[in-house]
Amino acid sequence: MFDSLQAGLTSALKTLRGKGKLSESNMREGLGLVQKALLEADVSFSVVKDFIGRVSEKALGEKVLSALDPSQQVVGIVHQELIDLMGPVDHSLHLQPGVTVLMLCGLQGSGKTTTCGKLGRLINERGRKPLLVAADLQRPAAIEQLHVIGGQLGLEVYSEPGAKDPVAVCQNAVKHARQVGANVVLLDTAGRLHIDDELMEQLKQIDRRVSPEQVYLVVDGMTGQDAVNSAKAFNEALELDGVIMTKLDGDARGGAVLSVKQVTGVPIKFIGTGEHLDALQEFHPERMAQRILGMGDILTLVEQAQQKFDSDEMAKQEERLRKGEFTLDDFRKQLGMTKKLGPMNKIMGMIPGMGGLTEMMGDMDAEGDMKRLEGIIDSMTPAERRNPSKIVDQSRRRRIAAGAGVEPHEVNELVKQFDGMASIMKELGSLGMRDRVRKVQELQRGLANPNAQLQKPKLGTGKRLSSEERAKLRKQREKDLRRRKREAKKSQ
Repeated sequence: MFDSLQAGLTSALKTLRGKGKLSESNMREGLGLVQKALLEADVSFSVVKDFIGRVSEKALGEKVLSALDPSQQVVGIVHQELIDLMGPVDHSLHLQPGVTVLMLCGLQGSGKTTTCGKLGRLINERGRKPLLVAADLQRPAAIEQLHVIGGQLGLEVYSEPGAKDPVAVCQNAVKHARQVGANVVLLDTAGRLHIDDELMEQLKQIDRRVSPEQVYLVVDGMTGQDAVNSAKAFNEALELDGVIMTKLDGDARGGAVLSVKQVTGVPIKFIGTGEHLDALQEFHPERMAQRILGMGDILTLVEQAQQKFDSDEMAKQEERLRKGEFTLDDFRKQLGMTKKLGPMNKIMGMIPGMGGLTEMMGDMDAEGDMKRLEGIIDSMTPAERRNPSKIVDQSRRRRIAAGAGVEPHEVNELVKQFDGMASIMKELGSLGMRDRVRKVQELQRGLANPNAQLQKPKLGTGKRLSSEERAKLRKQREKDLRRRKREAKKSQ
């Protein structure tokens, strides 16, 4: 999401960091690059012009130019202006006592029907009983689709086969909701391939005669300025309460997200970040601004982890780490939990300071690598997973490799990497949260070398070892290796 915008803004702001001292001249040059990045991301020209005007006014002041780190001050100004551009946002659905009616509208293909299901799921999780209403009578497939989605989510769907009047369907649905005890009615209204008078008149009729408490427009974030133009037209007809922007998991350039509030005055309330029915998030301008500037979005990542991870399992893992225990079984469970959060490059981009690693990963198949690791671990015996030092002879490695469909050297590499990882995880388990963050940042700097591998942390002795001491340590290591081999043979 917004890769090109993030890259453009990051590059523009880097040019300011490279200056020994910032002047009005090179500041204007850097802000010109910021403007170019925004325009290339399909942000509305009028929005870019106003945005750069506000940033320039603050960035060219004496307070910034004479600051100890002026480039950092500029990043702060851009960050705050991005937040102001997209916010503020009222996240409340304004659910009333009794029955609350929420109306969804939008063009065909915007993801409106799927979003109706996603929003119903979210409302259901918050302890309310939603009723999904198939009021898109223009497209029979939309009615069938909503019934399928309702079935997947365990939510009731109201429809009237053969009905011709969408206003009557919506009115009857509200009556039905009161009869069955539903307290939130979600109207999935008709869409068109483009805005026309017939569509707008139909939506106005529903708005007047059903009186929904909130009207949300669903727009496709991939359509750029077309999404902004649609929002403007719908808002003039219906007075929208919010926008739900979909398909932000694709190649959205970011223009619509940054433009819609400024152009229409209507805030984005939710964003769709995937096809799954749980891929709907509240829109937080401050978090989005952090993502756009490559600062990560750790709060959203934590929220997703809390929703998708098994809390009991996480508590057990934490306790084991505190005791200094970390096996390949633990690593396998962590891989499984991590996959629930989405693609690896998306996760890395949400961790502060880790955004640069996604560039280093390039075209690497991170998901494929994770599957291979899982396959190797699954091919081991329980004893081998608990104690990988048992995997010292070639016959074991060949057996594991054959079971996982990989080469024996890949088994060897996993064991070597895990040896270093286990030491680090045990160390992290003994630290407080602040020290853990500091340790992770140190690791990230170490991994900036593309050829870097996880190593066991070296413990300093405070002095150089003599040749006799080094020889003694070498003998001890050889002795330990022979002992491990003997233990491995006994366990066979």
